[in-house]
Amino acid sequence: MSAPLFLVEALPTGDTLTLDGPEGHHAATVQRLRVGEELLLADGRGGTATAVVSAVGKGTLDLRVTSRGYVDASVPRLVVVQGIAKGDRGELAVQAMTEVGVDEIVPWAASRSVTQWRGDRGVRAREKWAATAREAAKQARRPWLPVVAGTPDESTTTVTRRIAGAAAAFVLHEEAEERLTTVDLPDAGEIVLVVGPEGGIADTELTAFEQAGARPVRLGPSVLRTSTAGVAALSVLSARLSRW
Repeated sequence: MSAPLFLVEALPTGDTLTLDGPEGHHAATVQRLRVGEELLLADGRGGTATAVVSAVGKGTLDLRVTSRGYVDASVPRLVVVQGIAKGDRGELAVQAMTEVGVDEIVPWAASRSVTQWRGDRGVRAREKWAATAREAAKQARRPWLPVVAGTPDESTTTVTRRIAGAAAAFVLHEEAEERLTTVDLPDAGEIVLVVGPEGGIADTELTAFEQAGARPVRLGPSVLRTSTAGVAALSVLSARLSRW
């Protein structure tokens, strides 16, 4: 079994480190790591370090750094514009997309989103998405932490501008004729993938996205839930881009 990964604000510059705070508590108290066991540290920006536990305290670990590394960011970047969903479906989507390699998630206030992020509720909801992405990145041993955009969400107009600046953009749509498995993909830049909410993407939104340069695509004959469509599409892209 691979060593567990813990995220830190900055990797140690020396050969020793005390892991404390929430990560130290999780490592020492929840996972019960012991002296001699190995773990991974990551700063969420590609930097990594391997360390061995040298002492265990109350909610802390003393570590000895044994190696360092750096993982380049993936190219092209995979950006998913995720229509805000009701209940926990958005968080399920964030978790799964992070595990399969999404680089950025953009919460989208689609016209057919049942749940609307407003005021403090929106800020809390976005923070929950960010926390979900963080935990999923740790579970997947990812050295790069996905960005969760939005303040707290993004409008259709903002998404349209993002599409216009992308190397390629695709909208998952059940009536599309092109398949994501066969469309041309760029070698660099951003690939923006738009996933609608439960009620789907409105005609006016689809038109705006197409005018900005996005192409409607489908995955297959089945109509997927908003919580699974993004992860299925990312799986296709990851295989086609030789990430997998």
